[in-house]
Amino acid sequence: MEINDLTPAEERVWRAFSRGESVDFRTETDEDAASGAGWGAERTVRAAVLRTLLLNGPQEDGEIATLSLAGARVSGILDLQYATVDHPARLRHCYFDEVPRFYACRLRELNLSESVLPGLTSHAVQVEGVLRMTRSRFRGPVRLGGAQIAGSLYMESAEFSAPDAAEPVLQLNQATVGDDVHAPGLKAHGEIRLNGATVNGSVNLTDARLCRPGQVALDAVTLGVEGDLLLRQVEVEGWIGLRGARVTGRLDLSYARLSNPGDMALRASSCTVGELWLRRGQPLGGGLNLRRAQVEVLFVEPEKLPDTVRLDGLGYTTLTPHEPAERRLPMLERDDDRYVPHAYEQLTAAYRGIGDDDAARVVQLAKQRRHRRTLPWYGRLWGQVQDATVGYGFRPLRAAIWLLSLLAVGSVSYALHHPPALKPEEAPDFNAVFYTLDLLLPVISFGQEGVFAPKGVYQYLSYVLVLTGWILATTVVAGVTRTVSRQ
Repeated sequence: MEINDLTPAEERVWRAFSRGESVDFRTETDEDAASGAGWGAERTVRAAVLRTLLLNGPQEDGEIATLSLAGARVSGILDLQYATVDHPARLRHCYFDEVPRFYACRLRELNLSESVLPGLTSHAVQVEGVLRMTRSRFRGPVRLGGAQIAGSLYMESAEFSAPDAAEPVLQLNQATVGDDVHAPGLKAHGEIRLNGATVNGSVNLTDARLCRPGQVALDAVTLGVEGDLLLRQVEVEGWIGLRGARVTGRLDLSYARLSNPGDMALRASSCTVGELWLRRGQPLGGGLNLRRAQVEVLFVEPEKLPDTVRLDGLGYTTLTPHEPAERRLPMLERDDDRYVPHAYEQLTAAYRGIGDDDAARVVQLAKQRRHRRTLPWYGRLWGQVQDATVGYGFRPLRAAIWLLSLLAVGSVSYALHHPPALKPEEAPDFNAVFYTLDLLLPVISFGQEGVFAPKGVYQYLSYVLVLTGWILATTVVAGVTRTVSRQ
Protein backbone atom coordinates (compact mmCIF):
# COMPACT_ATOMS: atom_id res chain seq x y z
CA MET A 1 0.00 0.00 0.00
CA GLU A 2 1.34 3.41 -1.02
CA ILE A 3 1.14 6.51 1.17
CA ASN A 4 -0.84 8.39 -1.48
CA ASP A 5 -3.67 5.84 -1.19
CA LEU A 6 -4.47 6.94 2.37
CA THR A 7 -7.49 8.93 3.43
CA PRO A 8 -6.99 12.01 5.64
CA ALA A 9 -7.86 9.99 8.74
CA GLU A 10 -5.41 7.27 7.75
CA GLU A 11 -2.66 9.81 6.99
CA ARG A 12 -3.05 11.17 10.51
CA VAL A 13 -2.61 7.69 11.96
CA TRP A 14 0.34 6.98 9.64
CA ARG A 15 2.26 10.11 10.65
CA ALA A 16 1.65 9.52 14.38
CA PHE A 17 2.84 5.90 14.25
CA SER A 18 6.54 6.56 13.69
CA ARG A 19 6.65 9.10 16.53
CA GLY A 20 4.74 6.88 18.97
CA GLU A 21 1.95 9.45 19.25
CA SER A 22 -1.71 8.76 19.98
CA VAL A 23 -4.56 9.60 17.62
CA ASP A 24 -7.96 10.14 19.21
CA PHE A 25 -10.96 10.66 16.92
CA ARG A 26 -13.48 10.93 19.75
CA THR A 27 -15.58 14.06 19.99
CA GLU A 28 -16.44 13.38 23.65
CA THR A 29 -14.48 11.49 26.27
CA ASP A 30 -17.54 9.47 27.32
CA GLU A 31 -18.51 8.55 23.77
CA ASP A 32 -19.95 5.05 23.33
CA ALA A 33 -18.09 2.96 20.77
CA ALA A 34 -21.25 0.92 20.16
CA SER A 35 -22.42 3.70 17.83
CA GLY A 36 -19.33 3.19 15.66
CA ALA A 37 -21.28 1.67 12.78
CA GLY A 38 -22.49 5.17 11.97
CA TRP A 39 -19.10 6.88 12.02
CA GLY A 40 -18.09 8.35 8.67
CA ALA A 41 -14.91 8.46 6.62
CA GLU A 42 -13.45 11.20 8.82
CA ARG A 43 -12.79 8.59 11.53
CA THR A 44 -12.69 5.32 9.58
CA VAL A 45 -9.40 3.47 9.15
CA ARG A 46 -8.99 0.44 6.95
CA ALA A 47 -7.68 -2.69 8.69
CA ALA A 48 -5.17 -3.14 5.83
CA VAL A 49 -3.56 0.19 6.77
CA LEU A 50 -3.18 -0.87 10.38
CA ARG A 51 -1.71 -4.19 9.28
CA THR A 52 0.88 -2.44 7.10
CA LEU A 53 1.86 -0.12 9.94
CA LEU A 54 2.31 -2.95 12.41
CA LEU A 55 4.37 -5.05 9.99
CA ASN A 56 6.27 -2.50 7.91
CA GLY A 57 5.45 0.93 9.27
CA PRO A 58 7.85 3.90 9.03
CA GLN A 59 10.50 4.38 11.71
CA GLU A 60 12.17 7.51 13.06
CA ASP A 61 15.50 7.53 14.80
CA GLY A 62 15.20 8.01 18.51
CA GLU A 63 11.46 7.26 18.54
CA ILE A 64 9.53 4.12 19.54
CA ALA A 65 6.96 3.39 16.86
CA THR A 66 3.56 2.63 18.39
CA LEU A 67 0.08 2.13 17.02
CA SER A 68 -2.10 4.08 19.46
CA LEU A 69 -5.57 4.74 18.14
CA ALA A 70 -8.82 5.71 19.87
CA GLY A 71 -12.35 6.37 18.65
CA ALA A 72 -11.87 4.93 15.18
CA ARG A 73 -13.99 2.66 13.05
CA VAL A 74 -11.86 -0.20 11.70
CA SER A 75 -13.21 -1.46 8.39
CA GLY A 76 -12.25 -4.77 6.90
CA ILE A 77 -10.45 -7.66 8.58
CA LEU A 78 -7.36 -6.93 10.67
CA ASP A 79 -5.51 -10.08 9.68
CA LEU A 80 -2.23 -10.72 11.53
CA GLN A 81 -2.25 -14.50 11.50
CA TYR A 82 1.24 -15.96 12.06
CA ALA A 83 2.75 -12.45 12.02
CA THR A 84 5.40 -11.11 14.38
CA VAL A 85 4.57 -7.59 15.53
CA ASP A 86 7.33 -5.67 17.29
CA HIS A 87 5.25 -2.61 18.10
CA PRO A 88 2.63 -2.10 20.83
CA ALA A 89 -0.89 -2.13 19.42
CA ARG A 90 -3.40 0.03 21.31
CA LEU A 91 -6.83 0.16 19.70
CA ARG A 92 -9.01 1.69 22.41
CA HIS A 93 -12.61 2.91 22.10
CA CYS A 94 -12.68 1.53 18.55
CA TYR A 95 -15.46 -0.11 16.57
CA PHE A 96 -14.53 -3.14 14.43
CA ASP A 97 -16.65 -4.10 11.44
CA GLU A 98 -15.05 -7.56 11.16
CA VAL A 99 -13.53 -10.10 13.52
CA PRO A 100 -9.76 -9.46 13.93
CA ARG A 101 -7.46 -12.42 13.36
CA PHE A 102 -4.41 -12.88 15.56
CA TYR A 103 -4.06 -16.64 15.19
CA ALA A 104 -0.53 -17.73 16.22
CA CYS A 105 0.58 -14.09 16.13
CA ARG A 106 3.47 -12.76 18.25
CA LEU A 107 2.75 -9.38 19.85
CA ARG A 108 4.54 -7.03 22.20
CA GLU A 109 1.30 -5.70 23.69
CA LEU A 110 -2.35 -5.63 22.66
CA ASN A 111 -4.89 -3.20 24.10
CA LEU A 112 -8.52 -3.42 22.97
CA SER A 113 -10.00 -1.65 25.99
CA GLU A 114 -13.50 -0.17 25.65
CA SER A 115 -13.75 -1.26 22.05
CA VAL A 116 -16.69 -3.03 20.42
CA LEU A 117 -15.90 -6.10 18.32
CA PRO A 118 -17.92 -8.84 16.58
CA GLY A 119 -15.52 -11.40 18.08
CA LEU A 120 -11.82 -12.21 18.24
CA THR A 121 -9.84 -15.05 16.67
CA SER A 122 -6.57 -15.38 18.58
CA HIS A 123 -5.83 -19.07 19.11
CA ALA A 124 -2.23 -19.66 20.18
CA VAL A 125 -1.44 -15.95 20.22
CA GLN A 126 1.73 -14.97 22.08
CA VAL A 127 1.83 -11.66 23.94
CA GLU A 128 5.12 -10.62 25.49
CA GLY A 129 3.49 -7.99 27.70
CA VAL A 130 -0.14 -7.63 28.74
CA LEU A 131 -3.41 -8.17 26.93
CA ARG A 132 -6.05 -5.59 27.83
CA MET A 133 -9.75 -5.96 27.09
CA THR A 134 -11.03 -3.72 29.88
CA ARG A 135 -14.70 -2.80 29.34
CA SER A 136 -14.58 -4.21 25.83
CA ARG A 137 -17.76 -5.62 24.32
CA PHE A 138 -17.69 -8.70 22.13
CA ARG A 139 -20.71 -9.81 20.10
CA GLY A 140 -19.19 -13.08 19.01
CA PRO A 141 -16.81 -15.76 20.35
CA VAL A 142 -13.45 -14.67 21.73
CA ARG A 143 -11.04 -17.46 20.86
CA LEU A 144 -7.89 -17.40 22.99
CA GLY A 145 -7.37 -21.13 23.35
CA GLY A 146 -3.70 -21.99 23.78
CA ALA A 147 -2.73 -18.33 24.16
CA GLN A 148 0.52 -17.49 25.92
CA ILE A 149 0.46 -14.18 27.75
CA ALA A 150 3.63 -13.31 29.60
CA GLY A 151 2.02 -10.57 31.69
CA SER A 152 -1.54 -10.13 32.89
CA LEU A 153 -4.88 -10.47 31.14
CA TYR A 154 -7.20 -7.57 31.98
CA MET A 155 -10.94 -7.94 31.38
CA GLU A 156 -12.54 -5.64 33.99
CA SER A 157 -16.24 -5.12 33.21
CA ALA A 158 -15.81 -6.69 29.78
CA GLU A 159 -18.95 -8.12 28.13
CA PHE A 160 -19.07 -11.33 26.12
CA SER A 161 -22.02 -12.63 24.15
CA ALA A 162 -22.52 -14.70 21.03
CA PRO A 163 -26.26 -15.16 20.44
CA ASP A 164 -25.89 -17.25 17.30
CA ALA A 165 -22.81 -19.28 18.25
CA ALA A 166 -22.84 -22.80 19.69
CA GLU A 167 -19.33 -22.44 21.11
CA PRO A 168 -18.16 -20.73 24.32
CA VAL A 169 -18.24 -16.95 24.27
CA LEU A 170 -14.81 -16.74 25.94
CA GLN A 171 -12.27 -19.47 25.24
CA LEU A 172 -9.11 -19.57 27.35
CA ASN A 173 -8.69 -23.33 27.40
CA GLN A 174 -5.06 -24.47 27.60
CA ALA A 175 -3.95 -20.83 27.84
CA THR A 176 -0.97 -19.76 29.93
CA VAL A 177 -0.96 -16.45 31.78
CA GLY A 178 2.27 -15.37 33.43
CA ASP A 179 0.62 -13.09 35.96
CA ASP A 180 -3.05 -12.40 36.84
CA VAL A 181 -6.37 -12.75 35.10
CA HIS A 182 -8.03 -9.60 36.35
CA ALA A 183 -11.72 -9.55 35.45
CA PRO A 184 -13.90 -8.09 38.22
CA GLY A 185 -17.34 -7.13 36.95
CA LEU A 186 -17.07 -9.31 33.83
CA LYS A 187 -20.37 -10.20 32.12
CA ALA A 188 -20.87 -13.28 29.99
CA HIS A 189 -24.00 -14.55 28.27
CA GLY A 190 -22.75 -18.01 27.45
CA GLU A 191 -19.97 -20.35 28.49
CA ILE A 192 -16.54 -19.25 29.71
CA ARG A 193 -14.02 -22.03 29.11
CA LEU A 194 -10.86 -22.14 31.22
CA ASN A 195 -10.24 -25.87 31.26
CA GLY A 196 -6.57 -26.80 31.25
CA ALA A 197 -5.46 -23.18 31.59
CA THR A 198 -2.51 -22.20 33.79
CA VAL A 199 -2.41 -18.90 35.66
CA ASN A 200 0.77 -18.10 37.57
CA GLY A 201 -0.94 -15.32 39.50
CA SER A 202 -4.56 -15.02 40.64
CA VAL A 203 -7.90 -15.11 38.86
CA ASN A 204 -10.22 -12.32 39.99
CA LEU A 205 -13.86 -12.68 38.93
CA THR A 206 -15.33 -10.66 41.80
CA ASP A 207 -18.79 -9.26 40.95
CA ALA A 208 -18.87 -11.18 37.67
CA ARG A 209 -22.25 -12.00 36.08
CA LEU A 210 -22.37 -15.31 34.24
CA CYS A 211 -25.56 -16.43 32.53
CA ARG A 212 -26.12 -19.83 30.96
CA PRO A 213 -29.17 -21.34 32.69
CA GLY A 214 -29.16 -25.09 33.14
CA GLN A 215 -25.72 -25.51 31.56
CA VAL A 216 -22.08 -24.95 32.43
CA ALA A 217 -21.42 -21.23 32.82
CA LEU A 218 -17.76 -21.49 33.88
CA ASP A 219 -15.90 -24.58 32.71
CA ALA A 220 -12.58 -24.64 34.58
CA VAL A 221 -11.78 -28.35 34.65
CA THR A 222 -8.09 -28.96 35.54
CA LEU A 223 -7.48 -25.22 35.80
CA GLY A 224 -4.23 -24.42 37.60
CA VAL A 225 -3.97 -21.21 39.66
CA GLU A 226 -0.87 -20.44 41.69
CA GLY A 227 -2.59 -17.61 43.57
CA ASP A 228 -6.26 -17.14 44.48
CA LEU A 229 -9.42 -17.84 42.52
CA LEU A 230 -11.78 -15.07 43.63
CA LEU A 231 -15.48 -15.56 42.93
CA ARG A 232 -16.74 -13.15 45.57
CA GLN A 233 -20.21 -11.78 44.95
CA VAL A 234 -20.53 -13.51 41.59
CA GLU A 235 -23.98 -14.18 40.16
CA VAL A 236 -24.15 -17.38 38.15
CA GLU A 237 -27.13 -18.86 36.33
CA GLY A 238 -25.93 -22.32 35.43
CA TRP A 239 -23.13 -24.26 37.07
CA ILE A 240 -19.42 -23.91 37.73
CA GLY A 241 -17.15 -26.84 36.89
CA LEU A 242 -13.85 -27.09 38.79
CA ARG A 243 -13.24 -30.83 38.59
CA GLY A 244 -9.55 -31.58 39.00
CA ALA A 245 -8.66 -27.89 39.37
CA ARG A 246 -5.68 -26.86 41.49
CA VAL A 247 -5.81 -23.58 43.41
CA THR A 248 -2.76 -23.03 45.58
CA GLY A 249 -4.26 -20.09 47.42
CA ARG A 250 -7.89 -19.34 48.22
CA LEU A 251 -11.01 -20.34 46.33
CA ASP A 252 -13.32 -17.63 47.61
CA LEU A 253 -17.08 -17.91 47.07
CA SER A 254 -18.07 -15.42 49.75
CA TYR A 255 -21.44 -13.78 49.01
CA ALA A 256 -21.65 -15.79 45.77
CA ARG A 257 -25.10 -16.37 44.30
CA LEU A 258 -25.18 -19.58 42.31
CA SER A 259 -28.41 -20.79 40.75
CA ASN A 260 -28.86 -24.16 39.07
CA PRO A 261 -32.05 -25.65 40.54
CA GLY A 262 -32.40 -29.41 40.41
CA ASP A 263 -28.71 -30.08 39.73
CA MET A 264 -25.23 -29.27 41.01
CA ALA A 265 -24.40 -25.57 41.19
CA LEU A 266 -20.70 -26.12 41.99
CA ARG A 267 -18.86 -29.22 40.77
CA ALA A 268 -15.43 -29.30 42.37
CA SER A 269 -14.72 -33.00 42.66
CA SER A 270 -11.08 -34.15 42.78
CA CYS A 271 -9.81 -30.58 43.06
CA THR A 272 -6.95 -29.43 45.29
CA VAL A 273 -7.40 -26.14 47.13
CA GLY A 274 -5.41 -24.31 49.77
CA GLU A 275 -8.47 -22.62 51.31
CA LEU A 276 -12.10 -23.01 50.27
CA TRP A 277 -14.38 -20.22 51.49
CA LEU A 278 -18.14 -20.77 51.38
CA ARG A 279 -19.49 -18.01 53.55
CA ARG A 280 -22.00 -15.19 53.83
CA GLY A 281 -25.01 -14.64 51.66
CA GLN A 282 -27.74 -17.02 50.55
CA PRO A 283 -27.33 -20.80 50.31
CA LEU A 284 -26.14 -22.13 46.98
CA GLY A 285 -29.09 -22.46 44.62
CA GLY A 286 -28.24 -26.01 43.62
CA GLY A 287 -26.09 -28.91 44.81
CA LEU A 288 -22.46 -28.89 45.96
CA ASN A 289 -20.12 -31.63 44.76
CA LEU A 290 -16.82 -31.92 46.65
CA ARG A 291 -16.16 -35.63 46.15
CA ARG A 292 -12.49 -36.55 46.54
CA ALA A 293 -11.49 -32.89 46.89
CA GLN A 294 -8.49 -32.08 49.09
CA VAL A 295 -8.61 -28.83 51.05
CA GLU A 296 -6.21 -27.48 53.64
CA VAL A 297 -8.62 -25.01 55.24
CA LEU A 298 -12.36 -25.47 54.75
CA PHE A 299 -14.10 -22.24 55.72
CA VAL A 300 -17.80 -23.13 55.54
CA GLU A 301 -20.70 -21.50 57.30
CA PRO A 302 -23.62 -23.96 57.73
CA GLU A 303 -26.10 -21.39 56.38
CA LYS A 304 -24.30 -21.28 53.03
CA LEU A 305 -24.72 -24.98 52.25
CA PRO A 306 -27.45 -26.17 49.87
CA ASP A 307 -29.93 -28.97 50.46
CA THR A 308 -27.86 -31.45 48.45
CA VAL A 309 -24.15 -32.15 48.91
CA ARG A 310 -21.72 -34.86 47.81
CA LEU A 311 -18.82 -35.26 50.23
CA ASP A 312 -17.54 -38.80 49.72
CA GLY A 313 -13.73 -38.70 49.86
CA LEU A 314 -13.54 -35.00 50.80
CA GLY A 315 -10.44 -34.38 52.90
CA TYR A 316 -9.60 -31.27 54.89
CA THR A 317 -7.10 -30.41 57.62
CA THR A 318 -8.91 -27.53 59.32
CA LEU A 319 -12.62 -26.76 59.49
CA THR A 320 -13.60 -23.22 60.40
CA PRO A 321 -15.38 -21.37 61.94
CA HIS A 322 -15.71 -23.54 65.02
CA GLU A 323 -19.33 -24.63 65.33
CA PRO A 324 -21.05 -27.13 67.65
CA ALA A 325 -21.31 -30.60 66.17
CA GLU A 326 -25.10 -30.26 66.05
CA ARG A 327 -24.66 -27.42 63.53
CA ARG A 328 -22.30 -29.39 61.31
CA LEU A 329 -24.12 -32.74 61.24
CA PRO A 330 -26.99 -31.61 58.96
CA MET A 331 -24.36 -31.11 56.24
CA LEU A 332 -23.65 -34.85 56.34
CA GLU A 333 -27.33 -35.73 56.42
CA ARG A 334 -27.82 -33.90 53.11
CA ASP A 335 -25.40 -36.10 51.19
CA ASP A 336 -27.39 -37.66 48.36
CA ASP A 337 -24.98 -40.59 48.42
CA ARG A 338 -26.81 -41.36 51.66
CA TYR A 339 -24.54 -42.92 54.27
CA VAL A 340 -20.90 -41.83 53.73
CA PRO A 341 -18.71 -43.09 56.62
CA HIS A 342 -15.68 -41.09 55.46
CA ALA A 343 -17.53 -37.79 55.88
CA TYR A 344 -18.23 -38.56 59.54
CA GLU A 345 -14.65 -39.70 60.17
CA GLN A 346 -13.29 -36.54 58.55
CA LEU A 347 -15.53 -34.31 60.69
CA THR A 348 -14.51 -36.27 63.78
CA ALA A 349 -10.83 -35.79 62.94
CA ALA A 350 -11.38 -32.04 62.51
CA TYR A 351 -12.89 -31.75 66.00
CA ARG A 352 -10.18 -33.89 67.54
CA GLY A 353 -7.56 -31.77 65.82
CA ILE A 354 -8.68 -28.76 67.85
CA GLY A 355 -9.17 -30.76 71.05
CA ASP A 356 -12.99 -30.81 71.06
CA ASP A 357 -13.45 -34.46 72.04
CA ASP A 358 -17.06 -33.96 73.13
CA ALA A 359 -18.02 -32.79 69.63
CA ALA A 360 -16.07 -35.69 68.15
CA ARG A 361 -18.11 -38.14 70.22
CA VAL A 362 -21.35 -36.49 69.10
CA VAL A 363 -20.32 -36.97 65.47
CA GLN A 364 -19.40 -40.61 66.03
CA LEU A 365 -22.72 -41.28 67.73
CA ALA A 366 -24.52 -39.66 64.79
CA LYS A 367 -22.50 -41.86 62.43
CA GLN A 368 -23.68 -45.04 64.20
CA ARG A 369 -27.29 -43.87 64.11
CA ARG A 370 -27.04 -43.07 60.40
CA HIS A 371 -25.44 -46.44 59.73
CA ARG A 372 -28.28 -48.15 61.61
CA ARG A 373 -30.75 -47.03 58.97
CA THR A 374 -28.89 -49.07 56.34
CA LEU A 375 -29.15 -52.35 58.31
CA PRO A 376 -31.81 -55.09 58.16
CA TRP A 377 -34.49 -55.13 60.85
CA TYR A 378 -32.54 -57.27 63.31
CA GLY A 379 -29.47 -55.06 62.93
CA ARG A 380 -31.57 -51.97 63.53
CA LEU A 381 -33.11 -53.61 66.62
CA TRP A 382 -29.70 -54.44 68.08
CA GLY A 383 -28.56 -50.92 67.26
CA GLN A 384 -31.51 -49.47 69.11
CA VAL A 385 -30.54 -51.51 72.16
CA GLN A 386 -26.92 -50.29 72.01
CA ASP A 387 -28.07 -46.71 71.51
CA ALA A 388 -30.55 -46.78 74.40
CA THR A 389 -28.19 -48.49 76.82
CA VAL A 390 -24.76 -47.00 76.28
CA GLY A 391 -25.09 -44.72 73.22
CA TYR A 392 -22.97 -47.12 71.13
CA GLY A 393 -20.24 -46.84 73.74
CA PHE A 394 -20.02 -43.06 73.50
CA ARG A 395 -22.31 -42.65 76.51
CA PRO A 396 -20.76 -45.15 79.01
CA LEU A 397 -22.39 -43.38 81.94
CA ARG A 398 -25.72 -44.73 80.72
CA ALA A 399 -24.56 -48.28 81.51
CA ALA A 400 -23.82 -47.29 85.09
CA ILE A 401 -27.26 -45.70 85.43
CA TRP A 402 -28.93 -48.81 84.05
CA LEU A 403 -26.92 -51.07 86.35
CA LEU A 404 -27.66 -48.97 89.41
CA SER A 405 -31.35 -48.86 88.56
CA LEU A 406 -31.55 -52.63 88.06
CA LEU A 407 -29.47 -53.21 91.16
CA ALA A 408 -31.91 -51.13 93.20
CA VAL A 409 -34.94 -52.97 91.79
CA GLY A 410 -33.42 -56.41 92.37
CA SER A 411 -32.06 -55.60 95.84
CA VAL A 412 -35.39 -54.26 97.10
CA SER A 413 -37.36 -57.12 95.53
CA TYR A 414 -35.18 -59.88 96.93
CA ALA A 415 -34.76 -58.16 100.28
CA LEU A 416 -38.53 -58.26 100.71
CA HIS A 417 -38.84 -61.80 99.33
CA HIS A 418 -35.80 -63.95 100.09
CA PRO A 419 -35.40 -66.80 97.62
CA PRO A 420 -35.14 -70.17 99.38
CA ALA A 421 -31.76 -71.91 99.59
CA LEU A 422 -31.19 -75.09 97.63
CA LYS A 423 -29.28 -76.62 100.59
CA PRO A 424 -30.17 -74.66 103.71
CA GLU A 425 -27.54 -76.37 105.88
CA GLU A 426 -24.73 -75.34 103.47
CA ALA A 427 -26.00 -71.97 102.25
CA PRO A 428 -24.31 -68.72 103.36
CA ASP A 429 -26.32 -65.81 104.71
CA PHE A 430 -28.48 -64.29 102.01
CA ASN A 431 -27.52 -60.79 100.80
CA ALA A 432 -30.00 -59.19 98.41
CA VAL A 433 -27.47 -56.71 96.99
CA PHE A 434 -24.77 -59.28 96.20
CA TYR A 435 -27.35 -61.75 94.94
CA THR A 436 -28.58 -59.11 92.46
CA LEU A 437 -24.98 -58.34 91.46
CA ASP A 438 -24.43 -62.05 90.82
CA LEU A 439 -27.37 -61.98 88.39
CA LEU A 440 -26.35 -58.75 86.65
CA LEU A 441 -22.61 -59.31 86.23
CA PRO A 442 -21.96 -62.25 83.89
CA VAL A 443 -18.30 -62.72 84.86
CA ILE A 444 -17.97 -61.86 88.54
CA SER A 445 -19.44 -64.26 91.15
CA PHE A 446 -20.17 -63.50 94.80
CA GLY A 447 -21.32 -67.05 95.62
CA GLN A 448 -25.01 -66.14 95.94
CA GLU A 449 -26.66 -67.05 92.64
CA GLY A 450 -25.88 -70.77 92.72
CA VAL A 451 -27.23 -71.49 96.19
CA PHE A 452 -30.56 -69.64 96.14
CA ALA A 453 -33.49 -70.36 93.83
CA PRO A 454 -36.27 -67.76 93.53
CA LYS A 455 -39.75 -68.89 92.59
CA GLY A 456 -42.70 -67.46 90.73
CA VAL A 457 -42.48 -63.89 89.53
CA TYR A 458 -39.09 -63.47 91.25
CA GLN A 459 -37.67 -66.25 89.14
CA TYR A 460 -38.71 -64.33 86.03
CA LEU A 461 -37.15 -61.22 87.52
CA SER A 462 -33.87 -63.12 87.82
CA TYR A 463 -34.10 -64.03 84.12
CA VAL A 464 -34.60 -60.36 83.22
CA LEU A 465 -31.61 -59.33 85.35
CA VAL A 466 -29.36 -61.98 83.79
CA LEU A 467 -30.44 -61.04 80.24
CA THR A 468 -30.05 -57.30 80.74
CA GLY A 469 -26.70 -57.87 82.41
CA TRP A 470 -25.41 -59.71 79.37
CA ILE A 471 -26.77 -57.00 77.00
CA LEU A 472 -25.16 -54.23 79.01
CA ALA A 473 -21.85 -56.09 79.20
CA THR A 474 -21.87 -56.78 75.44
CA THR A 475 -22.67 -53.20 74.47
CA VAL A 476 -20.05 -51.81 76.85
CA VAL A 477 -17.40 -54.13 75.39
CA ALA A 478 -18.45 -53.14 71.83
CA GLY A 479 -18.20 -49.47 72.70
CA VAL A 480 -14.81 -49.84 74.38
CA THR A 481 -13.55 -51.84 71.39
CA ARG A 482 -14.57 -49.06 68.99
CA THR A 483 -12.91 -46.45 71.18
CA VAL A 484 -9.66 -48.41 71.43
CA SER A 485 -9.58 -49.12 67.68
CA ARG A 486 -9.98 -45.38 66.92
CA GLN A 487 -7.10 -44.56 69.23
